[in-house]
Amino acid sequence: METTQQNNDEVEINLLELFHILWSKALVIVLAAAAVGLAAMLATRIFLTPQYQSTTRMYILTQQNSDTVTSSDLQASEQLTQDCAQMIQSRQVAESVISNLDLDMKSSELLAKISVETATDTRIITIHVEDADPYLACDIANSVRDFAADEIQSVMNIEAVTVFEEANIPETPVGPSTMKNTRMGAVLGFVAAVAIILVSYLMNDTIRTSEDVERYLGLSTLGTIPLAEGETQKSRKSKTKRRR
Repeated sequence: METTQQNNDEVEINLLELFHILWSKALVIVLAAAAVGLAAMLATRIFLTPQYQSTTRMYILTQQNSDTVTSSDLQASEQLTQDCAQMIQSRQVAESVISNLDLDMKSSELLAKISVETATDTRIITIHVEDADPYLACDIANSVRDFAADEIQSVMNIEAVTVFEEANIPETPVGPSTMKNTRMGAVLGFVAAVAIILVSYLMNDTIRTSEDVERYLGLSTLGTIPLAEGETQKSRKSKTKRRR
């Protein structure tokens, strides 16, 4: 029981020492977080290209056998919009858009710019396109919608695919987020500074005080040599090195 209690006391003392070490280095940690956050902000503004997002919407009109709409019809309609969403992001649609707009990119590169959303219990499909050029993003969105509509009507039993909303020309970029990257950089700098301080402290096995002698070596100290008037610990160490 005494050994267990002693070990627990040692853990508590070590944690307290770690807290004091971090507190004494608080200014260094704050400066590291600020420096990395500032670097992330500058890198975002200087090296990363702003991306603009254009959005268009299309409405899927399916054939109905009767005037009433049942729950199974709604479920089938929702499944149908999911199938249409997959066709919008197909390689065939991408290649048609590339050929129509004379784009210098591969179909996989174009598909990476396109995202599709389908709202629950509706037949409206939303197409988002991101690009560094806002006008090109608008042209791609409209072209993707038109070619996808033709493809959907030719392959599936769709009565009509109509334009619900034309693509817009975005005025402000959607990314990259300067604030988000700055916060992430600050957090990374904070964690890195704390980790470096803790590792350097834990790997430093220098005996500093009489308490360290008793704790780590299990020996009792007979006495200590006090500092002379005006003498500091650093000056004493430098004198000892010169004598050696």
